[in-house]
Amino acid sequence: MADTPTEDDTMSSLIRPPVIRSALGVLDRSLFSKTVNLAAAAVAEKKNISVWRQKLQRDNTLLALERIRGVVPHPDQKLASQGTKCLLLDPKIKAGVPETWTPVIQEGVASSEIGVIPYDLSLDYDYWSYEDVMKSLLPPDLRDEHDGIPGGFNQAGHVAHMNLREKYLPYKKLIAEVLLDKNHSVKTVINKVANVGTESEFRTFAYEVLAGPDDLNVEARENDCVFRFDYSKVYWNSKLEGEHTRLINLFQPGEVVCDVMAGIGPFAVPAGKKSVFVWANDYNPESYRYLDENIRRNKVERYVRPFNQDGRKFIREAADLVYAASTNGEYAVSGPSRKEQRSRHPKSKAARKSRQTPEPKRTPLPPTISHFVMNLPASAITFLPCYRGLYAGREKLFAPHTGTKLPMVHVHCFAPRADDDASLVNICERISAEIGVSMKLGDAENAHEVTVLEVRNVAPNKNMFCASFRVPPEVAFAARP
Repeated sequence: MADTPTEDDTMSSLIRPPVIRSALGVLDRSLFSKTVNLAAAAVAEKKNISVWRQKLQRDNTLLALERIRGVVPHPDQKLASQGTKCLLLDPKIKAGVPETWTPVIQEGVASSEIGVIPYDLSLDYDYWSYEDVMKSLLPPDLRDEHDGIPGGFNQAGHVAHMNLREKYLPYKKLIAEVLLDKNHSVKTVINKVANVGTESEFRTFAYEVLAGPDDLNVEARENDCVFRFDYSKVYWNSKLEGEHTRLINLFQPGEVVCDVMAGIGPFAVPAGKKSVFVWANDYNPESYRYLDENIRRNKVERYVRPFNQDGRKFIREAADLVYAASTNGEYAVSGPSRKEQRSRHPKSKAARKSRQTPEPKRTPLPPTISHFVMNLPASAITFLPCYRGLYAGREKLFAPHTGTKLPMVHVHCFAPRADDDASLVNICERISAEIGVSMKLGDAENAHEVTVLEVRNVAPNKNMFCASFRVPPEVAFAARP
């Protein structure tokens, strides 16, 4: 016996867009026009519209559809010109079938406060969502419970970057055109045609433009910072904003962070804004150029220094440079914040209470690095041998001689997806093999333990992780190779 359709099923079928399979790759928006036959409550007195809307809401007989106005002009133009309004009713209410009217509606009709009339609701292409349209256009055999509709994309400024599966490639132009229509901040849609990290040492990728102009000079905003760059020449992933924020929140003002694979600065620049010293490096000359520009654009030059070196060489060199700069007495000078500046405006109450101008704040550069960030998941773990001898001969900078701990390393990596801890244990084993010291899964604050967090899913059986651990003393103080 077939299941009885629910009210939700009835509503869904009424507003479902037409099924269109007319021409591969051709979008005819006019074919999405549809008329839905409804009933409406015509309210006799304009002053009673709110009253009747509340009554019908309590009665569960108002039309409940997203992006559809519940109050509309009367379909009769003469009455509409006089200001007569109608309330759209649920599809179960039929204008010519009083048996479908609830007691509330029947009482309203009997008192002549409302009338139940037919109403033709016109929907067109603009009404339906990207997913609605794609379900109409793509053959059902292209969709399954895992893939669904190809709608995920990485956005960089006005550019939407898709990574379409092979089965969707015949429809790529169609998909891009609809995506462009339904995402007003997107002006250009591109599709990746090679894997990031395997085709280019700089994590750039070959792409094709599917819709819009071939303009990849973008502006992106993240963590109260503005980043400008040519997306075709550098790496940027908006899906990592949460991970950027998580690590930035770990950094404390006045600490030193070494960002080994800094890109254009999504970790370094916001950290600089919170008065964290950052030695930021990227091997890609284009990334270095935009990193330098974004440092200046966001006015964090006092705290963030850009470098363009191989990360392997940079790890130990950064430790030496920071120590030398601290020994030379380097510091950052910062004035009052914007909020403090506003409070000292001549007309502000705070300024009237005190005309005293505070001294600029001097933050000394510490001699040691507190955190290393290594966001190059395809290969960052292979850089770990470079921590051997990081602070050789400088044991007295750290506990137990001082209160300073050895640096925390945050290394990103890929690993197979697993329902248990197998992937996490495997990551610890890979770290152990690279640094030559046994490390186990646990709390990064404990000696020889690693905290491993899942960052995001990048493929059906592949996840990105961040493994954090303190550099073991036998590694940090070992003789340099």
